[in-house]
Amino acid sequence: MSVALVVQKFGGTSVADPERMRNVADHVARCRRRGDSVVLVISAMGKETDELLRMAERVSSTRPGREMDMLITAGERKAVALLCMALADLGVAAHSFTGSQAGFLTDTNHRNARILEVNPDRIADAIEEGIVPVVAGSQGVSTERDVTFLGRGGSDTTAVALAKALDADMCELYTDVSGVFTSDPRIVTAATKISSITFDELLEMTATGCPKPAMRSVEVAHSHDVALHIRSAFTWETGTLVTNTEQDMEQPIIRAVTHDLSESKVTVAKVPDTPGLAATLFRMLADESIDVDMIVQNTSDAGVTDISFTVPSDQLSAVTAVLEDDAIKQLGAESIRTDDSIGRVSVVGAGMKSNPGVAATVFEVLAAHDINIQMISTSAIRISCVIDAQQCEDAVQLLHTAMGLDG
Repeated sequence: MSVALVVQKFGGTSVADPERMRNVADHVARCRRRGDSVVLVISAMGKETDELLRMAERVSSTRPGREMDMLITAGERKAVALLCMALADLGVAAHSFTGSQAGFLTDTNHRNARILEVNPDRIADAIEEGIVPVVAGSQGVSTERDVTFLGRGGSDTTAVALAKALDADMCELYTDVSGVFTSDPRIVTAATKISSITFDELLEMTATGCPKPAMRSVEVAHSHDVALHIRSAFTWETGTLVTNTEQDMEQPIIRAVTHDLSESKVTVAKVPDTPGLAATLFRMLADESIDVDMIVQNTSDAGVTDISFTVPSDQLSAVTAVLEDDAIKQLGAESIRTDDSIGRVSVVGAGMKSNPGVAATVFEVLAAHDINIQMISTSAIRISCVIDAQQCEDAVQLLHTAMGLDG
């Protein structure tokens, strides 16, 4: 009888070459020997997705979404077949499944499809027969019966959705780091691994620069109460447990300091301060699927105001295309200004809800080191500041120390 049903997702670095494939297969065999039932979700090997994207750029300037999804998802299909072969050598029966075979039905949005439902009958049958299902991550089939790609980080979402559909005991996300850290260890050498964290805190971290796991997968896990374990596929050590309940009697005030250099600031200058202007502006951007993050509107002066907001830097050209001369005239604005040399630093922690003074400390630390704050955004458990990109790493290190997170 199985001890537990566990969904295990392995990222691209975890299956990057034949040796890594064999290591993963050996780990799965050991899990099976201790009695667990295992379902695997596999990403494309190494940087294969990037190579497929580069190849598409060399071949075509149009790159239709339907064909791009067919191309990109080939990497995962290749990986699942190879891993099944590695498992066979260890005497572990395993069957590979594409996203559609695993029961993933999505919408028709190519390159970034959303999961509508999961019907895991074939996966459940394989488990019942003692076979390890190996599922290709980040893919499904649309309501129009086309292959779809779930977007970057989609394998994490595949694993979480499958864990929910199968009512698994745990969803383990294996990557090249040993868990979630109090900050980026490449910048803050004193950063430490967090043993347990709430979904609310991790959502704020992933939204403000923490690269793993994918924010979308955390949202799904939070909504459906799927327990996550973020682990390393290189050391196999215990990682970070993510649940909807706080594990400690007294949580630290601040959990982490994150940073993000991937956004740019846009300022629409001297907009008439009248009702409906902001709605018109942001509807223009929303209709072009532009992701707006932080928004600040200055105090009105002589009937006009400035509206500043941040967007992903790779969408900055789309923003300027939307806000061309005609749009500026429609808004009654004087001009738009863009700045791609910003960074965002954030402190995150559920404890700040009941501990006053965190914001004051953040601002004092930055001011003491001549780091100017351009924009501020807050939630109940997060404070974010937009600053000059060149000062971002210093700010992260300073705040990590000031918040008592140095290990």
